Formats: sequence, structure tokens, C-alpha cells
Amino acid sequence: MMFAMQRKRRIAMTAAALAVGVTLLVTGCSGSTGGTDGGGDDADLSITMLPKNLGNPYFDTSTGGAEEATAEFGGTFEEVGPSDASPTSQVQYIQTAAQQGVGALVISANDTEALCDALGEASDAGVKIVTFDADTNPECRDLFINQATAEGIAKIQVDLIAEQIGDAGQIAILSATANATNQNAWIEMMEEELAANHPDIELVETVYGDDDDQTSFDKTAALLQTYPELKGIISPTTVGVAAAARYLSTSEYKGQVALTGLGTPNQMREYVEDGTVTAFALWNPADLGYLAAFAAQALITGEITGEEGDSFEAGKLGSFEVGEGASVLLGDPYVFDAENIGDFDF
Repeated sequence: MMFAMQRKRRIAMTAAALAVGVTLLVTGCSGSTGGTDGGGDDADLSITMLPKNLGNPYFDTSTGGAEEATAEFGGTFEEVGPSDASPTSQVQYIQTAAQQGVGALVISANDTEALCDALGEASDAGVKIVTFDADTNPECRDLFINQATAEGIAKIQVDLIAEQIGDAGQIAILSATANATNQNAWIEMMEEELAANHPDIELVETVYGDDDDQTSFDKTAALLQTYPELKGIISPTTVGVAAAARYLSTSEYKGQVALTGLGTPNQMREYVEDGTVTAFALWNPADLGYLAAFAAQALITGEITGEEGDSFEAGKLGSFEVGEGASVLLGDPYVFDAENIGDFDF
């Protein structure tokens, strides 16, 4: 599922061009002036999107939302990124964004700490730093766009697996990378939720598929061979849950081992329709990318600074307020099942 080492998408509509009714196609990363504080109409609205890795359907969708938002507020957009989701694979792209002086970098962090030095250099160069999906330490960025609370994400996945296995038996977790900030926070809270409210469910192991389809597929097979009494798998990663479903769908475990987690409807539709998966959860990643881009624009123009209580408009999504820890919450997770999955296309 991994594509080329770097993919770039650019869209550009400058305010001056709109004023005279002329559309300019910007073929390079505009933004030699760097990010600005309180720049208003003269702000550099160049946005660079840096997902954990390219070729990931989840991030393809969030990037599409960010592109849509950037077109609406008249900025320029570029997506860059590594083919693998390793802790330091994003550093070179952060450094390039700093050298180019883009207005804002919107990044899903592969590691809490490892990126902070590079992000600090970009910030010193005037680049606004917006994390989305997976955060860094708060001091390493200006704003975090949170898809849902960690507590809410953890609870919905535990609730789903508990319902599907009769609230008893062995389960395992198939995560992304061992250093993924968001995954680890969710797993910790899932463990707490299991211990507090589901005493008859035993979490036997957490394994890591590195957000790679084949690795996740192989890890699923290994789990089932290692734990013959396994009743269910939670995979809080879109790559992992789809790979696990692909394995289960053609195995003797189909209908015997429950699978839930975080996935997109388009990835999971065939597995819901064929009975491999009963239900799974997610937010809309397109909305997450869309919100992140508008937040970046608000920082660039000086509409907000990232202080708690700041508010800004995010196009069709409406108004949002900055909360504790310079974070903005998109909303609650949504459960997809056979009754509603046909209503969604992302």
C-alpha cells in the first residue's frame, strides 16, 4: 500500500488573483516569506501537510479534507512525507518546510519527542506548527487538532469488542508503531477500562504492525496461532484493522474471532457486508484534515494564538474553541455497522 517516497499536491488561489478574476496555478511551494504573526491579508497561507506516512488510506482522506479547506481560504497546499512511519522519518520534511519558509506545517507525529528539535527549528523560522491525529509534546507545537478524546476512543473500542464476545474471553490488540503517541494513549486507557469494567476479558498481548499492511496481516496470523482461545482483536489503526479483516475473511476464524477498531467505511465495507466484522468506529478523517488546515490559517493570520479560549471559524464545520493544552477537539467517535456503512464514502 506504500507509494513513492514523496508525493506532492498543490493547489493555489491567491487573494490578488481573485481580486482581478485571474486564477494562478502555483507549481512550487510558495512561501519564501515564512509564517507571520498577525499577518492578516498579507499572511503567507502556504500549508504543508506531513502525515505519518504516504499511501495510507486514512491520511489520503485527511489530506483531501485539508486540500479542500486550503482552496476555500485561498492558500497554497503541499503534501509530503515518508513511505514508512518510523520515529525519525519525518525529520527531513520538517527541515525542508523550515527552509522553504512555509506558513504552517500540519503534521501527524510519528513520535512524541523525536521530532521536537526539528519542529523547534521550523518554529524559530516563523512556521506555525499544527499537529493532528497524533500529537507531540505540547511545547513542540502551536496547536493540536484532536480527532476525539483518548477516553472516548478507548471506551468505544472496548465496548464494541465486549459486546461482540459476550464480555468474556481473551483478546489482543494490533496497534500501529510502538512509538505512536495516540495509539499508546488509547491502549493505556483501554487497559484501564478493561480492568475497571470488564473483569472477564483478558488482554493477552499487544502487537505492532507498523502501519504496514503485510506486517499487520502477518501479526494477525501469529496472534491466532499463538492464542488458540482468542475471542477478539482490537486494532486502533486503519491499516491494521483492514489487514486483520482481510486475514480473517478467508480463514477458519471468520465468524469465530471478533474484530473491531478504527477504520474507514470504504476500507471495511466488504468485511462488514460479508460478516467478518460486525462494527467498528472512527471519526471523519476528512473533517479532521479540514479542521487542521483552518486552524493553521487562523494561526498564520493571527486570528488565534493557541491560547485557551481562543475561537475561530472552520468553514462548513462552524466555530471551534481552543481548549486546555492548546488543543481543539473535532468530536466524538462514530460507530459503523451493516445498517449505516452504505451511507458513507470515505
